[in-house]
Amino acid sequence: MKFQAPLLEGILVERYKRFLADIRLSSGEMVTAHCPNSGSMMGLKDTGNSVRLSVSTNPKRKLKYTWEMVKSDGVWVGINTNYPTRLVAESFQLGQIPEFVPYQSLRREVTSGNSRLDLYFTGAHRALWVELKNVTLVSRGIAQFPDAATTRGQKHVRELTELCRRGERAAILFVIQREDVECFTPADAIDPEFGRLLRKAAQQGVSILAYSWIVTPEAIRLLRKVPVDLSEPG
Repeated sequence: MKFQAPLLEGILVERYKRFLADIRLSSGEMVTAHCPNSGSMMGLKDTGNSVRLSVSTNPKRKLKYTWEMVKSDGVWVGINTNYPTRLVAESFQLGQIPEFVPYQSLRREVTSGNSRLDLYFTGAHRALWVELKNVTLVSRGIAQFPDAATTRGQKHVRELTELCRRGERAAILFVIQREDVECFTPADAIDPEFGRLLRKAAQQGVSILAYSWIVTPEAIRLLRKVPVDLSEPG
């Protein structure tokens, strides 16, 4: 995924009210940008961090700037949670994700039960439901999700588990928008219920996948599949 226009350089001053961030541009101008991430953004919101912003030309937008990425531990981290669907769809079209190669087409935002799941693949013997989760939390090479307790995430895992119980195919793909990762594991210390549900889902046949992407101010591109560790905590 290439950015259509050059991103602006800036320094993070403060992230607040979840969806707002004050940023000082390289020109010295102070601006308020939309923060497209509802998580805690643990480890990413320190004052002084280098960031990149996109600029909207839509006159109806309240905030014309969008915070796209932040540099942490020497690497760029993509914080925009609107991108995982686009990133995975592009990778599917290029045949870069082996688990999705058997399928010929996909639909986005398809309703299943009481949830709206991100992707629905068709064209193989059985269709495949996929929910995507954006991952930014990494410590010592270990990527973790979530970075805050998530009842919505728990609901999605329950829905995927129920689909498998009914004989359908389902998967959850953790989209890690940073390159400095060696493996993925659920963040049990932050949301133990999500971890419990994820392990139960895997036992019921839900495929648990994790892939990392390289994030740069010019583009975001698929890097590699990341091993998933679902061993019990402690």
